[in-house]
Amino acid sequence: MSSIPVSGQKSGGFFRRARESRSFQRRLSIIVRLVIAVFLIIFAIFPVVWVISASFNPIATLASQRLIPENAGLGNYRSLLNSEVFPYWRWFWNSIKISTISTVLSVSITTVAAYAFSRFRFTGRQNMLKMILLIQVFPGLLAIVAIFLMISDVGQVIPIFGLDTHAGLILVYMGGAMGINIWLMKGFFDTIPREIDESAMVDGASDWYIFTRLLLPLMRPILVVIGILSFIGTYGDFVLARVLLKSTEQYTLMVGLQIFTSGQFAQNWGEFTAGALIGALPIMIIYLVLQDQIVGGLTQGSVKG
Repeated sequence: MSSIPVSGQKSGGFFRRARESRSFQRRLSIIVRLVIAVFLIIFAIFPVVWVISASFNPIATLASQRLIPENAGLGNYRSLLNSEVFPYWRWFWNSIKISTISTVLSVSITTVAAYAFSRFRFTGRQNMLKMILLIQVFPGLLAIVAIFLMISDVGQVIPIFGLDTHAGLILVYMGGAMGINIWLMKGFFDTIPREIDESAMVDGASDWYIFTRLLLPLMRPILVVIGILSFIGTYGDFVLARVLLKSTEQYTLMVGLQIFTSGQFAQNWGEFTAGALIGALPIMIIYLVLQDQIVGGLTQGSVKG
């Protein structure tokens, strides 16, 4: 029998050790990624679990809060929804109404403006785009005092758009959302070939027909994303609504829930967390129903951009 050369034995051992080393590195990499993933999941879920636990806790405090509260029940939900002092359902409806109207109007006006900036050439076009971008650079909090004074002055002339009115708040939300959305939608319009417009014009189509029948269907992904983000941003806003709305009946949900923790009455974290969980349902439903279109719009926008 012929014996294996010593050099062959050494090379075989080297490759075996290399394979074992790579296998160990792969296992170690998988373990590290699993540990990081578990940590991030716990970090993200723990606040939600804690809020759910607090909503079932009959003790209206977080000082002695436990993950599994003693004597858990639905008392916080019953007292919140049946309260004659705090009109929770009125606040809920106010938030839905204001968010829906401001989102529809904002997206509609933004789409028309972005189409004009993208397809038409007129005097002052570049300066207007730069001015819109410049306004968006400054934080919105800097304009709160100016917005308050402006809405107060407008209300003296047109009371329906004054302080403590939903129409005035919707007007502010529309103005704040259109700036960055015009730039986003204009960029999406610019990626659509102009040959579509030109071929339609050759066939005698008007600008309005091209906009509504040809371009808008292509814009659906970005329209859905902008609409959802606008709705969520308006629905979850607290600062502007707190500054412009004064009466309890006019409050939005976020401002109304603040009453439970403001100290104006006895602080009740149980009812606050119960109201926050119910208030989060519309956003959860929107994401569950439209998640495919949200992902599709974001990915198409990244490819087109």
